[in-house]
Amino acid sequence: MPDSTERRAILEAILYVTEDPLSLEQLAAGLEWPKEEVQRLIEELTAAYQQADRGVEVRAIAGGYKISTKPEHHDAVRQFVKTLKPPLKLSIPALETLAVVAYRQPVTVPEIQQVRGVNAAGVIHTLIDRRLVTTAGRKHVLGRPILYRTTREFLVQFGLNDLSELPTLKEFAELSRAALAE
Repeated sequence: MPDSTERRAILEAILYVTEDPLSLEQLAAGLEWPKEEVQRLIEELTAAYQQADRGVEVRAIAGGYKISTKPEHHDAVRQFVKTLKPPLKLSIPALETLAVVAYRQPVTVPEIQQVRGVNAAGVIHTLIDRRLVTTAGRKHVLGRPILYRTTREFLVQFGLNDLSELPTLKEFAELSRAALAE
């Protein structure tokens, strides 16, 4: 049985190699360790990565844990990554539709179209294909239209722990202006 130092190293390696955030339950079950020990080891790793000379940190994202770059290094990492491969981009209609879904979820296609003023069915399919949006049942009204909501992948892609971390509409407008200025 590995000692505490080795267990912390194993946990660190697992958090490093996995693409999606892992919950305490997933980690404890997969490693067959007590949940309390996994929590303690995550807290130790988090504290170790908080030092100023570290470029990454253990973050709570979408109900799980993941090793990611520290916010103060995002711009440098983003610039470097841009040199490696073409970035995955969403069209303006896709971003607008995604914003409506994120802020009004669960929402139907007609409700999205009412906000945007244009047909959104094709864009919704693109967002579903990219795993940013999923179905959330049917609305209990005439015709029973499908409801849509954001996914865990949406949280991961945007670095959010939950929807409460979405920027306010004022912050969103400022971010949009800054992105267009680039």
